[in-house]
Amino acid sequence: MKATRIVSESGGLPARHIDAFLDRLRAAHYSEVTLRKKRRVLCAFSRWMKNRNIDLVDLDESAMARFMKRLTDAPADRVHCERAALRSFLAYLRAEAIVRSPTLGGQSAIAQIYSRYLAYLRQDRGLAENSVLVYGPFIRDFLSSHDAGDGSVLANAFDAVTIRDHLLAHSKGRSAEYTRLMTVALRSFCHFLFLRGDTARDLYESVPPVRKWRQSTVPTFLTPEQEEALIATTDRSTPRGLRDYAVLLLLARLGLRAGEVVALELGDVRWRTGELVVHGKGQMVEHVPLPSEVGEAIAMYLRDGRGVSASRRVFLRICAPRVGLAGPAAIGHIVRLAFTRAGFRPACRGAAHLFRHGLATTMIRHGASIAEIAEVLRHRSQDSTAVYAKVAFEDLRGVARSWPTAGGAI
Repeated sequence: MKATRIVSESGGLPARHIDAFLDRLRAAHYSEVTLRKKRRVLCAFSRWMKNRNIDLVDLDESAMARFMKRLTDAPADRVHCERAALRSFLAYLRAEAIVRSPTLGGQSAIAQIYSRYLAYLRQDRGLAENSVLVYGPFIRDFLSSHDAGDGSVLANAFDAVTIRDHLLAHSKGRSAEYTRLMTVALRSFCHFLFLRGDTARDLYESVPPVRKWRQSTVPTFLTPEQEEALIATTDRSTPRGLRDYAVLLLLARLGLRAGEVVALELGDVRWRTGELVVHGKGQMVEHVPLPSEVGEAIAMYLRDGRGVSASRRVFLRICAPRVGLAGPAAIGHIVRLAFTRAGFRPACRGAAHLFRHGLATTMIRHGASIAEIAEVLRHRSQDSTAVYAKVAFEDLRGVARSWPTAGGAI
């Protein structure tokens, strides 16, 4: 049953916009309790705007930030709830062209460079969103540390010595992996500056790379018995259980990466040909066979657990809004919940990737070659697959030399 509508203008925000926004959320399966909470926040914000003579056309993040200052001593959950309501409402107004979206012309010089660099990573380099989220903050920190004070960049910021000094200063006390990622980002940024014409020559080579030595440890993996125990913990009588069961099978049977599971769309499941279209790293698109067990799990979820949604993603959030999963971390959360139910405690990060390691380990122990494993895991280089040779313990014992005995005899 729909909540009672506001029939009069709600202060600084016209009631029709609030009602239309809440109707949009209602269509996305938000509960009426949540909608009433959001309505109260928006009505309070509307009264606040009216008292300060803030018109709808002037609504932006700064106005919301001033409104939120009244919650200095409020509980964290209330602050989070109100901030989320205001942000989603502003995004709705901008999407409907009711409020102007920020343009490059209104941004500072640093903000413009940063926005264009992110666009370069996505469009020109074809980086996955996860990679953009890794490299972007390094460049944002670099630009912020060379702010002239008015939003512009210092004159000597794009200089080889300045960039190297920044690298040295920000790598102190940091791990080798953090420093390596920072150098990769800075080298990429230098190439971007050269392509834009901001530097006379490409300073890419002026940033020394950090060598990453291949680890000598044996990769952590799940045994087939552990995988089956984890899959068996799902309650397939519930929508969540149907979804999680299909996700775990994709990880275990096909060795998909977490991000690849998240990116699956309805059109990627080719039922007639029995294959799955996988959108992998570096915008690679590959077709993999769809085992009947996995196909049946996906079909059951689509029929009985997914529900109605405008999203084309295969796997959706359980709670509103009913849209695709936010990212690979959501898959990791599903796996960690399965670990908890099964009583497992993995001693490493990247829980979802343990299934991928387990598939490779099982294959090599059944006599598969490195080339065959690389093909199944869709590695572009067999060097990435060679690490799994370390788990063939029996084969390694056959080539190991015997330990010398006393007196030098072998």
